[in-house]
Amino acid sequence: MRIIDFRKTTYIISGILVGASLLSLAVWGLKLGIDFTGGSLLEVEYINIRPENKLVLENLAKIGVNEAVLQPTGEKGLILRLPDINEEKHQEILIALGGPKALTDKQFTSIGPTIGKELRRNSLWAIAAVMLAILAYIAWAFRYVSRPIASWKYGIAALIALIHDITIPTGIFAVLGRFYGVTIDTLFVTALLTILGFSVHDTIVVFDRVRENLKKIGQRESFDEIVERSLRQTIVRSINTSLTVILAMLALYIFGGLTTKYFALAILLGVFFGTYSSIFIASFILITWNKFSLKRA
Repeated sequence: MRIIDFRKTTYIISGILVGASLLSLAVWGLKLGIDFTGGSLLEVEYINIRPENKLVLENLAKIGVNEAVLQPTGEKGLILRLPDINEEKHQEILIALGGPKALTDKQFTSIGPTIGKELRRNSLWAIAAVMLAILAYIAWAFRYVSRPIASWKYGIAALIALIHDITIPTGIFAVLGRFYGVTIDTLFVTALLTILGFSVHDTIVVFDRVRENLKKIGQRESFDEIVERSLRQTIVRSINTSLTVILAMLALYIFGGLTTKYFALAILLGVFFGTYSSIFIASFILITWNKFSLKRA
């Protein structure tokens, strides 16, 4: 059975996943970290035994801190996400947590709300700029391919696949934020940009093979058969390349620190769906577009 015969099935699967992701984003949204909202992040490590979260919150409430979000890390570590506080309040919180004899102050970061809004805006612009640049590059790279699909259509197909690749992981993180309190920060944006680069690379490999086969075979085979041939020539390479990245990110997710845990998860999800879309979405869109053009002719 041909790979391209699964077009309808993959369209339905991707439609359900993208629709569910958009719904989760619309209903719950993303739980933004202090990078985007402003606030303070404090990381401490207890020398002996880490107290229960309930006790920590009670001690913080005694000094007027009622909006802390606690996240245990490792055996003795604790990360606290707090409203924007000054150095005096920082020292007061350390004493409430047990003082220098009970813990070590590992990290303290404070970001104002104005900077947070600017980072959020710049992150959205960065993602949009990258996607438009990719669209323009692919249209330019395939400028000599005009039949049966115009060069700009390769760029549109790749862009649709890229939107697919970042929408699904983002939707998953909306679910994680709603039910597990997972927040996103600038590292998550870095992961999305990495996903865009990896996914478009995989897509271009398939498209480039389509272009080569169009030159070699010409009209001796239908466009469907040329795409099928190209997919069979590149599918093993695409899967093997992606597996190496997925295994590396899986190891980082399992054994890495809390700082890189969700960064690794985002890339892992993105690479998986990026490989899927390069094989089952981007190339299939070319075939669907060509069939639609033939019907109109």
